[in-house]
Amino acid sequence: MKVLSLTQPWATLVCLGAKTIETRSWKTVYRGPLAIHVSKSYPKGCRELEKREPFYSALRPRGCYSYPSMALGSIIGVVDLLDCFPTQPLKQPIPVDEYSFGNFDAGRFAWLLGNPRFLPAQIPAKGSLGLWEYDV
Repeated sequence: MKVLSLTQPWATLVCLGAKTIETRSWKTVYRGPLAIHVSKSYPKGCRELEKREPFYSALRPRGCYSYPSMALGSIIGVVDLLDCFPTQPLKQPIPVDEYSFGNFDAGRFAWLLGNPRFLPAQIPAKGSLGLWEYDV
Protein backbone atom coordinates (compact mmCIF):
# COMPACT_ATOMS: atom_id res chain seq x y z
CA MET A 1 0.00 0.00 0.00
CA LYS A 2 1.16 3.54 -0.73
CA VAL A 3 1.94 5.58 2.39
CA LEU A 4 2.44 9.29 3.03
CA SER A 5 4.26 10.48 6.16
CA LEU A 6 2.92 13.63 7.82
CA THR A 7 3.83 15.47 10.99
CA GLN A 8 1.29 15.95 13.74
CA PRO A 9 -1.21 17.57 13.97
CA TRP A 10 -1.73 17.30 10.19
CA ALA A 11 -1.81 13.48 10.17
CA THR A 12 -4.62 13.41 12.72
CA LEU A 13 -6.50 16.21 10.93
CA VAL A 14 -6.39 14.15 7.71
CA CYS A 15 -7.70 10.99 9.40
CA LEU A 16 -10.45 12.97 11.13
CA GLY A 17 -11.59 14.38 7.78
CA ALA A 18 -10.97 17.95 8.97
CA LYS A 19 -8.14 18.32 6.43
CA THR A 20 -9.33 17.19 3.00
CA ILE A 21 -6.48 18.69 0.97
CA GLU A 22 -2.82 17.93 1.50
CA THR A 23 -0.51 20.42 -0.20
CA ARG A 24 2.84 19.33 -1.57
CA SER A 25 5.65 20.81 -3.63
CA TRP A 26 5.31 17.87 -6.04
CA LYS A 27 2.49 16.23 -7.94
CA THR A 28 1.56 12.58 -8.23
CA VAL A 29 -0.32 10.53 -10.79
CA TYR A 30 -1.23 7.96 -8.13
CA ARG A 31 -4.93 7.67 -7.21
CA GLY A 32 -6.35 5.24 -4.69
CA PRO A 33 -5.92 4.18 -1.06
CA LEU A 34 -3.23 6.06 0.82
CA ALA A 35 -2.11 5.10 4.32
CA ILE A 36 -1.29 8.01 6.65
CA HIS A 37 1.89 7.68 8.67
CA VAL A 38 2.76 9.99 11.55
CA SER A 39 6.37 11.12 11.68
CA LYS A 40 8.28 10.22 14.82
CA SER A 41 9.23 13.82 15.52
CA TYR A 42 6.76 16.41 16.76
CA PRO A 43 8.49 19.82 16.64
CA LYS A 44 7.56 22.38 19.27
CA GLY A 45 6.18 24.77 16.62
CA CYS A 46 3.77 22.08 15.45
CA ARG A 47 2.69 21.34 19.04
CA GLU A 48 1.98 25.06 19.50
CA LEU A 49 -0.42 25.03 16.51
CA GLU A 50 -2.78 22.72 18.42
CA LYS A 51 -3.57 25.60 20.77
CA ARG A 52 -4.54 27.96 17.92
CA GLU A 53 -7.61 28.17 15.74
CA PRO A 54 -8.73 26.47 13.60
CA PHE A 55 -6.52 23.58 14.80
CA TYR A 56 -7.94 23.63 18.33
CA SER A 57 -11.57 23.48 17.17
CA ALA A 58 -10.84 20.75 14.64
CA LEU A 59 -9.04 18.51 17.14
CA ARG A 60 -10.59 18.95 20.60
CA PRO A 61 -14.29 18.29 19.87
CA ARG A 62 -13.23 15.03 18.21
CA GLY A 63 -11.35 13.88 21.30
CA CYS A 64 -7.81 14.51 20.04
CA TYR A 65 -5.57 16.00 22.64
CA SER A 66 -2.12 17.47 22.51
CA TYR A 67 1.35 16.08 22.83
CA PRO A 68 2.32 13.59 24.16
CA SER A 69 -1.00 11.77 23.66
CA MET A 70 -1.04 12.08 19.85
CA ALA A 71 0.36 9.15 17.89
CA LEU A 72 3.95 9.29 16.63
CA GLY A 73 6.00 6.93 14.46
CA SER A 74 3.10 4.82 13.21
CA ILE A 75 0.50 4.38 10.49
CA ILE A 76 -2.78 5.62 11.96
CA GLY A 77 -5.28 5.67 9.13
CA VAL A 78 -6.18 5.49 5.46
CA VAL A 79 -7.70 7.96 3.01
CA ASP A 80 -8.43 7.81 -0.70
CA LEU A 81 -6.31 10.06 -2.90
CA LEU A 82 -8.92 11.33 -5.36
CA ASP A 83 -7.15 14.00 -7.39
CA CYS A 84 -4.02 16.14 -7.63
CA PHE A 85 -4.03 19.63 -9.15
CA PRO A 86 -2.05 22.89 -9.02
CA THR A 87 -2.89 25.21 -6.14
CA GLN A 88 -2.84 28.25 -8.44
CA PRO A 89 -5.30 28.67 -10.04
CA LEU A 90 -7.46 26.52 -7.80
CA LYS A 91 -9.60 23.91 -9.51
CA GLN A 92 -12.37 24.19 -6.90
CA PRO A 93 -13.41 26.33 -3.92
CA ILE A 94 -11.40 25.60 -0.79
CA PRO A 95 -12.99 25.64 2.70
CA VAL A 96 -11.62 28.48 4.85
CA ASP A 97 -9.96 26.19 7.43
CA GLU A 98 -8.07 24.36 4.66
CA TYR A 99 -6.02 27.51 4.05
CA SER A 100 -4.73 27.30 7.62
CA PHE A 101 -3.99 23.58 7.30
CA GLY A 102 -1.95 23.81 4.07
CA ASN A 103 0.35 25.88 1.88
CA PHE A 104 -1.53 27.02 -1.21
CA ASP A 105 1.26 29.17 -2.68
CA ALA A 106 1.82 29.18 -6.43
CA GLY A 107 3.85 26.27 -7.75
CA ARG A 108 2.44 23.78 -5.23
CA PHE A 109 -0.06 20.94 -5.66
CA ALA A 110 -3.30 20.12 -3.87
CA TRP A 111 -3.96 16.46 -3.18
CA LEU A 112 -7.70 15.94 -2.76
CA LEU A 113 -8.43 13.34 -0.06
CA GLY A 114 -11.66 11.52 0.73
CA ASN A 115 -13.11 8.69 2.81
CA PRO A 116 -10.85 9.22 5.86
CA ARG A 117 -10.72 6.51 8.49
CA PHE A 118 -8.56 5.61 11.45
CA LEU A 119 -7.16 2.11 11.69
CA PRO A 120 -8.46 0.02 14.61
CA ALA A 121 -4.85 -0.14 15.89
CA GLN A 122 -1.76 1.87 15.04
CA ILE A 123 0.99 0.12 13.07
CA PRO A 124 4.50 1.11 14.21
CA ALA A 125 6.53 2.02 11.13
CA LYS A 126 9.54 4.03 10.13
CA GLY A 127 8.50 6.75 7.70
CA SER A 128 10.08 8.02 4.54
CA LEU A 129 10.01 11.03 2.25
CA GLY A 130 7.66 10.98 -0.74
CA LEU A 131 5.18 8.19 -1.30
CA TRP A 132 6.50 4.93 0.04
CA GLU A 133 5.31 1.33 0.13
CA TYR A 134 4.17 -0.65 3.14
CA ASP A 135 3.53 -4.37 2.75
CA VAL A 136 0.25 -5.23 4.41
